[in-house]
Amino acid sequence: MERITNCLLRDPVLSPYKSIHVLRMLFVIYSFCTPLLSSANPEHPAEAADLTITGKVTDSAGSPIQGASVKIEGTEKGTFTNNAGLFKMDNVPVNAVLIFSHVSFKEERVPLNGRTNLVISLKGNSTDLADVVVVGYGTQKKATATGAISVVKGEVLQQSPAVNFTNTLAGRLPGLVAVNASGEPGRDDATIRIRGANTLGDNSALIVVDGIVGRDMASIRPEDVESVTVLKDASSAIYGARAANGVILITTKRGKTGKPEITANVNYGISSPTVIPEMADAATYATMMNEIEGYAGRAPVYTDEEIQKFRDGSEPWLYPNTDWFDAVFKKTTPQTRSDLSIRGGTEAIRYFVSGGYSLQDAIYKNSSARFSQANFRANLDANVSKYISIGIDLSGSQEDRNFAANPFSYMLNRSKPMFIATYPGNKPAAGYQAGQSPVVLVSDDIGYDKRKSYNFLSNARLKVEIPWVSGLSITTNVSYDKTINNGKFWRKPYMLYSWDRQTFDANGEPVVTGALDGPYATPELNQNFSDGYRTTLNALLNYNKVFGSHQLKFLAGVEKITGGSMDLTAFRRGFVSTAVDQMFAGGDPDKNNGGSASVNARLNYFGRVNYDYNQKYLLEFVWRYDGSYIFPEAKRFGFFPGASVGWILSEESFWSGISNIVNHFKITGSWGQTGNDRIEAYQYLSSYSFSSQPFIFNENLLAKALNELRIANPNITWEVANQTNVGFEAQFLKGAVQLSANYFYNLRSNILAFRNASVPATSGLTLPRENIGRVANRGFEIELAYRGSSGNFNYRVSANAALAKNKILFWDETPGVPEYQQSTGRPMNAGLYYLSMGVFKTQEDIDKYPHWANAKPGDLIFKDVNEDGAINGLDLVRYEKTDLPTFTGGFTVDLSYKNIFLSALFQGAAGAVRSYSLESGLIGNFLADDAYGRWTPDNTNADKPRAWNTGGYYWTNAISGGTWGINNTYWLKNNDYLRLKTLQLGYNLPSKWLNKIGVNNASIYFTGLNLFTLAGFKSFDPETVGTVYPLSKVYNFGIKLTL
Repeated sequence: MERITNCLLRDPVLSPYKSIHVLRMLFVIYSFCTPLLSSANPEHPAEAADLTITGKVTDSAGSPIQGASVKIEGTEKGTFTNNAGLFKMDNVPVNAVLIFSHVSFKEERVPLNGRTNLVISLKGNSTDLADVVVVGYGTQKKATATGAISVVKGEVLQQSPAVNFTNTLAGRLPGLVAVNASGEPGRDDATIRIRGANTLGDNSALIVVDGIVGRDMASIRPEDVESVTVLKDASSAIYGARAANGVILITTKRGKTGKPEITANVNYGISSPTVIPEMADAATYATMMNEIEGYAGRAPVYTDEEIQKFRDGSEPWLYPNTDWFDAVFKKTTPQTRSDLSIRGGTEAIRYFVSGGYSLQDAIYKNSSARFSQANFRANLDANVSKYISIGIDLSGSQEDRNFAANPFSYMLNRSKPMFIATYPGNKPAAGYQAGQSPVVLVSDDIGYDKRKSYNFLSNARLKVEIPWVSGLSITTNVSYDKTINNGKFWRKPYMLYSWDRQTFDANGEPVVTGALDGPYATPELNQNFSDGYRTTLNALLNYNKVFGSHQLKFLAGVEKITGGSMDLTAFRRGFVSTAVDQMFAGGDPDKNNGGSASVNARLNYFGRVNYDYNQKYLLEFVWRYDGSYIFPEAKRFGFFPGASVGWILSEESFWSGISNIVNHFKITGSWGQTGNDRIEAYQYLSSYSFSSQPFIFNENLLAKALNELRIANPNITWEVANQTNVGFEAQFLKGAVQLSANYFYNLRSNILAFRNASVPATSGLTLPRENIGRVANRGFEIELAYRGSSGNFNYRVSANAALAKNKILFWDETPGVPEYQQSTGRPMNAGLYYLSMGVFKTQEDIDKYPHWANAKPGDLIFKDVNEDGAINGLDLVRYEKTDLPTFTGGFTVDLSYKNIFLSALFQGAAGAVRSYSLESGLIGNFLADDAYGRWTPDNTNADKPRAWNTGGYYWTNAISGGTWGINNTYWLKNNDYLRLKTLQLGYNLPSKWLNKIGVNNASIYFTGLNLFTLAGFKSFDPETVGTVYPLSKVYNFGIKLTL
C-alpha cells in the first residue's frame, strides 16, 4: 500500500492531489469497484489480456484477397493476408480497432469488441485498380503491375460490327497501329503494329490465345472474348525470342458459378464502300487526250461535237460515259452475324460453350464472292478435389472464302469511260486488253476461286496445389492445334460481245455478236492442299508467399513447341468441257504437280519473380532461355531478361495531404531484352533449288540441275531488342479521373540485312544476310479518362494517343552517298524522291529555275537540292515519311440514361503518306482529283500538272526508269484522318416486360462501322495502302437476349 501510494504521488497527472489521505481513498474505491465491473462484464477478464486474432479477407464476390494490410489503429503493428486471404495477429488489445486496406479496395475500420475470428469483405474502390490483368503465363492486379500494359474488355469490342476480329482493335489501345491491305471479305486482316516498327524485317506482334502462343486471332469472335491485353515493354520478355515486337494476349470467357445463362445475339448489317475513287468522266478524259496530243504537236483525237455528246449523253451507245465502279459494285451488300452461348456451373464444374456464324457478301455485281465462318468453343473447368483442378478448352472454325479477281487495277488503270461495260441483256462488251473486262473479272463467268479452311484448337490443363506447402502449385498444359486448307482455282474462257457501232434493233439497242474471249484460251484448274499442326507442352511452377509486409510471387516454367506442315499442288489445262471442273477431266500434255513439307521446334525455359513491400515498393524480374530451330546448334539458345520496378507514392504517409485529390499515383520503370527469330529458316545452311534447265548426259539422258539459292551464314544469330520504358499511373477524385503515360526507347541490334555496297557487285558474290543492322524507335503514350453520373445519367469519356518514330542507325550504307540521300538516320522504308515544288506556270518560269531537259509549262518543278544549277540524280532526297503513321489516337464517349445507352469511338492517325500511280493517258483513265483543276493554257495558275501519259514525262516515270511507280513527292498524299470508327446506340427493354416471358435481359441496338471520315486525300480510304478493295461502312441492327 505504501509503495503504491508513493508511485501515485510521483505521477504527473495526480501530482496536484498532494494529500496522502485523498490518494489512499481513491485507491480503495478503485479496488472495490474493479470486481464489480468484472462481474458485470464476464466477457472481459479482470485483467484485460491481449488476444490472438485470426481471420479472412475477401472481395465482394467472396474471393480471397492476397496482400491486404491488417493494422491496429494508431500503431504501426500489423500483418498481411496470405494467398488464401488469411491472416493471424498475436498480442492484440481486446478493444483494438483494426484497419483493413488494400490498394484496390476501400479501407475498412473494424472494432474488435472482443472477437477473435473475423471474416471481412472489402468493397471495390469504384476504380479499375482492383482489376486483374492477364500477363505472360499468369495474372496480376492492375494496381501493382509494373509493366507497360494496356487492356480492353471483350464487351467493348462487341460494339464493332466488324466480322474480322483484327478490325475491332484500332483506336482502343494506345500504341497499337492497324493498317489494312484490303477490305475484301476473307482478305481483310489488319496488319497490327505495336509501338510502330522496330526492325527491318518482320514487325508482327506475337499472338497468345488462352496461354498458347502463335495462334491466329482473325477468326475469334468478340462475343467469346473476356479481355485483350497488350504487353509493350520488358513485361513481354517472358515470351523471349518472338516477343520483340510486343505481345497480344487474348483471354476467352470461362464458366462461372451460378445457374445457366443463355445468351443469343443476332445481327443483320448493310455494308457499302467507305471510299470509291472518283474518276474523270468521258468528256473530261477526251479533252485531256486532245491536250496530250496537242502538247506533242499532233492533231486532236476527238472533235468538240464528240466531246459534247460524251458530256450530254445524247447518244449513249456511241458516246457512252461509263462509271466503271458503278458498273461493277453494288450500292450495298448484306452481312449477318449470329452467336449463341451458355455459361454457368457449380463450385465443382464450370462451363462456357458458344457457337457462331458469320456471312459477308462482297460488293461485286453478278458474283458469288463472299466469306462465311462457323465457330464453336467449349471452355470447361472442374475441381477434382480440394487441391486438384482441370480445364479443357476446345475450339474450331470452318472458313469458306469465295474470291473474285481483283478488278481495281483494271478499273483504275485500264478502263476508259468511253468504253461500254455491258450491252442490253447484261452482255459484257469486248474490246479490252486480253479480254479483261472488269464486269467479267468479278463475275462467276470467269470461274471461281474457292478456299476452305478447317481449324481445330485444343488445350488440356492440370493444376495441382501442393497441400503441405502453402502457396505452391504446379500447372501443366498440353495443346494440339490443327489446320487444313483446301483451295480450288478454276478459270475458263467467257463470252464477250462486239458491236459494229452501226446496227440497232427495233428498240434502238445495239445488235451484238458474242465470242469466247479472255486470258484463258482453254479451261484450267489449280488445286492445293495443306495440312499443318502445332503441339505445345508446358509446365509451370507457381509459389506465392506473404510474410509480414513482404509479398513474393515466383514462377518457373518450361515449354516445348513442335510443329510441321505439308502441302500438295496440282495443275491441269486443256479441259474438253467446262461442265466437269475436276482434275481427272483435264488434258495430259499440260499438267503439273508439286509439294513441300517443313518442321519446326522450340524449347524454352522461363520464369518471373514479383516482390512487393508494404504494397508500395514493387519489383519484377522475368527471364527466358530460348532455343530455336532457326539457328545453328552453337547459337541455338539465347537468354532474354527483363526487369521493372514500381513505387506507389500514394501509399506513403507524406501523400496523405493530397490523397483526397490524388488517391492513386504510381511510377514505373523497366528494361528488358527480347529476341527475334522471325526470319527465313536455315540460313546457316546453303540452299539449292532445281533448275528449269536440265543437263543432258549421253546425248539423251535428262537430269535435273541444281542452282545455289543462298550462301550459308554459319554466324547467323538472334536479333536483339533492348526495350526501356518509364511511366506513371494516377487516379484523381476517388478514381473519377484516370491518367497514365509512358515514354519508351527501343534499340534493335543484330538485325539481318544485306551488305549494300561495301562488297561491290563486280565481285560476283551473292552474300547472305548478316546480323549488322541497328534501328532505334522511341515515342510516348498517354491515356486520360473521366467518368461520373448525375441521377440516372452516367457518362465516361476517354482519350488515348501514341507517338512512335523509328530511324535506322546502321545497315551498311552505300559509300559516298550524300547525307540527304542516306537511309541511315531516317525512318525504315523511307523512299527516295525528287521534291516537287509546284508547277511551271509559263516558259518564263522554266527559264528562271533549273529544270529537267524538255520541261514544258504545266510540268512539275523539282527542287535543286544541291544548288548546282541542274536537276539530276543528286537532287533525290530521302523522304521522312512512310505509309506507317507515327501518331495514332482514339476518343471514346460512353453515355447511358435509364435504359438507353450510347457509345462512340473516334479514331485517327497522322504522320503517314500514301503513294499512288495510275496508268493514265493512252492506257487508262485519270483520277478526278488529278483531272479537275489541272494546268492548261487557259488555267496557268493551277497547282496540278497538265494532262500526261504515264511514262511519257520525266515526272511520271519511276526512278528506275519504268512506267509504273513514282519518282517525286507530288504523288505522295497526306494520309492523316479522323473517323467515327464505331457507334452503338441501344435500348435495354424494361425488366417488368421481360419477367413475364422468362427473359433476364434483352436489348435492341444499332452499331455502325466507319460511318464518317475526315481526310485530306479523298480518293482512297486512309486506313488502306495501295489500290485495293475498299474498307466497309457498315450499318448494323441487332438484338441480344439473356435467359
